[in-house]
Amino acid sequence: MSSNYIGDPDNEQIVIWSDMYNTGITQIDEQHKELVTLINVLFQACLHGKADAAFKEAMGKMVEYVNFHFSQELMLLERISYPMYSEHKQQHDVLVLEILDAVKEFKEGKKYTPNNFVRTLKEWVLSHIAIADQIYATFIIEQKKKGFLADLI
Repeated sequence: MSSNYIGDPDNEQIVIWSDMYNTGITQIDEQHKELVTLINVLFQACLHGKADAAFKEAMGKMVEYVNFHFSQELMLLERISYPMYSEHKQQHDVLVLEILDAVKEFKEGKKYTPNNFVRTLKEWVLSHIAIADQIYATFIIEQKKKGFLADLI
């Protein structure tokens, strides 16, 4: 299994992309890699003592990108009539709430918000991609084998 290093080539990543996270859906995989990059940017800022300035900028990008990615992913799942759509959407909603809480804590001056948040993102993104997203990817593969979804994906 090969790994693609996303972010700083000096190995200052908290998340290293692995082919095991691929869903087989190019658009979604590229978006997931971008999420990994954003997490690593935030982590690198924390490592170099620039968390406050970088956190504000990275959080803005993260909020924007998470909204974009989640809307794209949910549109796909809706188009294919994914039977676990509601559960998947609920998982997304939980992360959005965690992001909003982190932004609020940061604005309130809580010192360890960036470090804690980057670890929360790592855990959530990797577990979500490795589990929930793989389930819908398998559903798509099965539907394609049955001759469905040919014109959708």
